[in-house]
Amino acid sequence: MARYTRTTNEPTDDEIVVFLIGMRFNRPWRVDAWLPAFVAMPRMLGELSKDPDSGLLGYRLTFGGDGPVVIQYWRDRASLYAYAADTGRLHRPAWAAFNRRARRVPGAVGIWHETFVVAEFESIYGDMPPAGLATALGARPIDAATEGGRRRLAAR
Repeated sequence: MARYTRTTNEPTDDEIVVFLIGMRFNRPWRVDAWLPAFVAMPRMLGELSKDPDSGLLGYRLTFGGDGPVVIQYWRDRASLYAYAADTGRLHRPAWAAFNRRARRVPGAVGIWHETFVVAEFESIYGDMPPAGLATALGARPIDAATEGGRRRLAAR
């Protein structure tokens, strides 16, 4: 008989940055307005994933009621801001191109992001492969020291 497995993320004493970014297709028929931004994100994530020094720890793509959302986990805010500002990487040219298209077709696509600097966090995953923080930081089995949310927070 299979045993129910529970895991949590590996501990870290560092803050992490959780960056959420998404888009909404306000005028889905205006593919010319939203498709370039839609395909730019996987390219940027690929660029970041190939560079272990980028500061991106991991990410997860999901779809909300309004459209795609990418949940990103970063080592620190300096890494996130450095990537956002780096003219030699994919983000700045993609952002400039998005703004040019948005001025030509106002309101066709909405974009949003939220940034959280997190000092305390805990996670639990039941009968599933690593996801979220466990993908970004590594996973470990829950044991006596990490049984319960309070203990997982204290284990940091």
